[in-house]
Amino acid sequence: MTEPHPGIPPLIATSVVRGARQGDSHGGIYIVDFTAQEVTQVVDWNTAEIDFQGRGWDRGLRGIAFFGDEIYVAASDELFVYDRAFRIQRTYRNSYLKHCHEIARLNNHLYLTSTGHDSILAFDLEKQAFFWAMHIAIEGGEARGTAYDPLGSSGPGGANGPPAQNLLHLNNVYADERGLFVSGMRTQALLHVGGADKVRIAVDMPAGIHNARPFREGVLFNDTAADVVRYVGRDGTQRAFAVPKYAPDELERTELGDDKLARQGFARGLCVINERLIAAGSSPSTITLYDVDAGGELGRVNFSMDVRNAVHGLEVWPFG
Repeated sequence: MTEPHPGIPPLIATSVVRGARQGDSHGGIYIVDFTAQEVTQVVDWNTAEIDFQGRGWDRGLRGIAFFGDEIYVAASDELFVYDRAFRIQRTYRNSYLKHCHEIARLNNHLYLTSTGHDSILAFDLEKQAFFWAMHIAIEGGEARGTAYDPLGSSGPGGANGPPAQNLLHLNNVYADERGLFVSGMRTQALLHVGGADKVRIAVDMPAGIHNARPFREGVLFNDTAADVVRYVGRDGTQRAFAVPKYAPDELERTELGDDKLARQGFARGLCVINERLIAAGSSPSTITLYDVDAGGELGRVNFSMDVRNAVHGLEVWPFG
């Protein structure tokens, strides 16, 4: 921690570890309190009672959402439900949930990115069941969506759903009363999914982005390819916040190298604290507070110098 920041609510973060092997830590869940200057790891993914199989290359926990008194956390191909003491209550799988990244809740529906199937899946939080999915494609500069049944009996690639291709690398979904906003590393746009399952390009974006979402009168996102967090307003306002970088002798596991499994400065994980303050994640696992109006960094916390270990999900902790 750098210094106390009174008034900043606690944050909850997940982390992933690139290329970890069985017996290694695979990241976990953390509560970060900038006011109390405390970081508490509440889940160690290596010690949780979960099979090693199916965790994926980028191992660990991803998107975070809340419903009632429960916490929903996505892994690569599974949705976990924790109570407030971080005890697993239930888990859910789906044939079309592959390489999930971020998730978002709107009312009683949870939306999950299925990166491996270029899809968004919907989960009914009251019925506790998947019930809708949409495959997204961009062709000739036009976006289109095809709704399908995520419970289709034919399985991936059959008559009821799309094959696993990962053409767009969808990694984020944001939901509000206007609809869904979807983006990925290869969409080069923030896509809007509205009524009648109509998909359109809402905003052109650079390639290599994470966590894009509407913010104020513009868009906020991790420009991961450029190692910055950006806010771009419709009025021409632009803010770019550099992702923290560390001296090489401070880093651990640097033998992996930038061109192999992991690198420092990989920007992923983003949440809005209020209309002025945001928090962003990066590797090695660091959370940084930024003031959008002042255009500067307010503080940061690091909880691993292992270059493989990166923040993934990041939200305001709602339970006090």
